[in-house]
Amino acid sequence: MPTHSPHDQIFLDKLRALVEQHMSNETFGVSELATEAGMSRSNLLRKLKKLTGLSVSQYIREVRLQEAMRLLQEGSLNVTEVSDQVGFSSTSYFVKCFREQYGYPPGEVGKRLHVQEEVQTPEKVEVSTEESIPSQSKSTIQTPLLIVGGIFVVLLLAVVLFNTRAEGNDIVLEKSIAVLPFKNDSADSSNVYLVNGLMESTLNNLQKIGDLRVISRTSAEKYRNSAKSGPEIAGELGVSYFVEGSGQKVGDRILLNIQLIEATTDKHLWAAQYERDSKDIFKIQQEIASNIASEIRAIITPEERRQITKIPTSNLVAYDNYLKGKNLLVMGDLEKLNLAKPYFEKAIELDENFSKAYAALTICYFYLDLFQSQKVHEQNIKDNADKAMELDANSPESLMAIALYYQYIGDYPEQVKYLERALELSPNNVEIINMLSDLYANYMPDTNKYLEYALRGIQLNNEGYDSLTTSYLYLHLSNALIQTGFVDEALYYVNRSLDYSQNNGFSNYVKAFVQYGQDKNEASLRKRLVVEWKKDSSRLDILQEIGKVSFFMGEFDSAYYYYKIFLDIREENNLDIYRHEHGKIGAVFDKLGMKEKADEFYQDYFEFIKTDQTIYQDLNYYAYYAYRGETEKALEYLRRFSQKENYQFWLILFDKDPQTDALDRTPEAQKLWKIIKDKFWANHNALRADLEKKGLL
Repeated sequence: MPTHSPHDQIFLDKLRALVEQHMSNETFGVSELATEAGMSRSNLLRKLKKLTGLSVSQYIREVRLQEAMRLLQEGSLNVTEVSDQVGFSSTSYFVKCFREQYGYPPGEVGKRLHVQEEVQTPEKVEVSTEESIPSQSKSTIQTPLLIVGGIFVVLLLAVVLFNTRAEGNDIVLEKSIAVLPFKNDSADSSNVYLVNGLMESTLNNLQKIGDLRVISRTSAEKYRNSAKSGPEIAGELGVSYFVEGSGQKVGDRILLNIQLIEATTDKHLWAAQYERDSKDIFKIQQEIASNIASEIRAIITPEERRQITKIPTSNLVAYDNYLKGKNLLVMGDLEKLNLAKPYFEKAIELDENFSKAYAALTICYFYLDLFQSQKVHEQNIKDNADKAMELDANSPESLMAIALYYQYIGDYPEQVKYLERALELSPNNVEIINMLSDLYANYMPDTNKYLEYALRGIQLNNEGYDSLTTSYLYLHLSNALIQTGFVDEALYYVNRSLDYSQNNGFSNYVKAFVQYGQDKNEASLRKRLVVEWKKDSSRLDILQEIGKVSFFMGEFDSAYYYYKIFLDIREENNLDIYRHEHGKIGAVFDKLGMKEKADEFYQDYFEFIKTDQTIYQDLNYYAYYAYRGETEKALEYLRRFSQKENYQFWLILFDKDPQTDALDRTPEAQKLWKIIKDKFWANHNALRADLEKKGLL
């Protein structure tokens, strides 16, 4: 049975559901299914043929016949009734199609089912000894069985061998790879940093090859002490190849064993044993990456080869200190960051031109400040990032360092510029991808790019994390999908998130909105949100959403009830959050006759809008001036917003806002909202085509 991607399976499930909805309608055919699926006949035919090998009419007939089999097995309907119920106008034609599909007429289903039940539950036959069977009968029975068994084995072998020869040359494995944690062959635990450093350098060099898909270190790290076999691990990570290694340092000599293995067959494609002087460490790293790429026929561009063959430092003691620092840095906690910093400082002292050491020190200072309420390392971050860039402006590490500085000072456009350049040089670097995804989700909202990077991240992160982390990765992707209108796909991934952690309250929260994307039932949405809020009454994000949904429903008393709880908790804890919702909160107070309080909220809303740097600023002005009754001014801002791109699905989904309802009904506003909605769906369709072309959806 072919295995389909999640996206393809969702598509097939949707088609089946559409056919089942129209099962009894005999006129429901190719054109009708294409229309319901929102596709042209030719596109539907091409896609369905690719996925199932069937034409559209064959597929519809197969679904009808499968339902017919189910109904006949239930036994409550006769053949004519079943024929009519599954959309065949002619019983004789139904019988013909059924026989072609299953090899026997529909009238025999009940009999065959009865025979199967008898075979599965045979009457108990007691035979006490072999002597109960006459010797002649034994001989007569056993010989044909042996002959038939022998023929079956020969035929089976022939089929296997024939299929292997016929199809073997056509199998093209995806160029995907995981570098499993290297083992320390020495009893000396102080060697661990070197072995880990060799593993990470192998991974980093492979990540620079755009023709490969390289699973992140974090995903592979879970298997450091795993008893699972390499093929089992590769299967869980979803890769075609994996690299195993072990090594140690003896004096000034490095001993390293590397193997490249094909995951499905456990076949060793390439292996090498190195015993070299420490000064050859960079040459070893380059050879490993080149040999692996060659074996799996990955193309290395000239720029990628330049990156791989770059020598980071000529001072081996400096590099040794750098590896010790990196080994601590990847552990991530505050204590390890403080322990890592002196190693990078020592590496720089030994080689003042060591750009990677400056970049690593930048990362250290950035995360040391990230954990503190008082920020003290801005100058250290800037100085080290600038030095890394001065020494090597075309290093992914230097570019990430300067990007972190711009994140630190809140200059997100500059951060994006450097991160995207870093990703060009290291296209499999999951840290860069996740940083970009977070940026486009929260700081520079862009639904298209958010989704693209979330999809790329999930491909490289895979499921090697613990269950809670994996749950949040799928949640992140589901959120990106629903923001761009991919409702079915969002539901698939939020359910995956809950499979890994069923008590993930954030996943249930997002799922409530995804389900609203399907049913557009605001009462059901509010009910789901209330259930989640009652599980954790500290969730102010859910509380204000319940107030907002009540507001959209026109139930202003309920909206006030939830908003009032939200406002009291916010004030009690001195929190400055959700000011962008003050327009809706003000509208609720206005609807309930509390004009003075409403004006206070709207004034603060106006102050917020003036500092809003997102694409939604014009839309917020539209709501504000609609409240003030300044129609022309409001419409001018709506016109400006209608020229924007890549806004969220919620604008289309929640299309009845009491703040602007009267103005929304005017011909001018309706024309503008149509432009906004049409543009969203045009962008959605173009995005789908682009992501499918890139193999991300």
